[in-house]
Amino acid sequence: MEFRTIVDIPKPGFEIQACVELLFVGSCFADSIGQRFRDEGFPVTVNPYGTMYNPASILHTIERCQVSPQTVFLTLGTNHVYRLKETGEIVDNCQKRPASLFQEEKLTVDECAAWLGQAVDILRQRNPQVHVVLTVSPIRYRKYGYHESMLSKATLLLAADRLKAQQVAYFPAYEIFMDELRDYRFYAPDMLHPSAQAVDYIWERLIEAYFSSEAKTYLKEWQPLKLALAHQPFNPDSKEYRELMDKTMLKIAELRKKYTTFAL
Repeated sequence: MEFRTIVDIPKPGFEIQACVELLFVGSCFADSIGQRFRDEGFPVTVNPYGTMYNPASILHTIERCQVSPQTVFLTLGTNHVYRLKETGEIVDNCQKRPASLFQEEKLTVDECAAWLGQAVDILRQRNPQVHVVLTVSPIRYRKYGYHESMLSKATLLLAADRLKAQQVAYFPAYEIFMDELRDYRFYAPDMLHPSAQAVDYIWERLIEAYFSSEAKTYLKEWQPLKLALAHQPFNPDSKEYRELMDKTMLKIAELRKKYTTFAL
């Protein structure tokens, strides 16, 4: 018997190779998944100008950030934006200025798709071989009210679907969290954000669907070394621990020779 629904993850038209350069821009869910790649030794840039929640602010980061990664994840959080009344510009951070200076608006599906399309165009101008992946953050926005939060996510999902015509992949993080992890034990204490266990599970589904066989082999090679580095010995000056660290560092040096872009 099946006691849960499993979300199908379509295979993208590419595979993530071992230690490729990646860029993550978007909501705090981008921070969580980007950190997982960083922990595994991938050269990663994550939200270099702060967390960006809406498509317009994501575009602003892409315009400013001059890196040319092989794979880019854009994680959409909301379609709500804030305009500075004085200039009419969409701001990425209100910087704790009075709310009276700003006007809140909701981007339409067309507007969200247009902002994202511009971001994809810029990325491809810098690197025609770049792979772009869209995700929608599963984090709910209590301040909007839960119905309004769902409408916001629906707008983003429809906009992401429009980008299929531009050969942009879509990873269903939102659907996995809502349909597979349908239990409050997968939430952080605030009952809004995914728990560490939920992020771990989504990470495993991402590996399964997106990683090449070489990248999966690399993770298996790196895992015991990562555990050895994280080990907290009772006596760090002991002969046994020093010998363990010497062996570990030698193996890491071998890993760097095999995977030249290894980032740790």
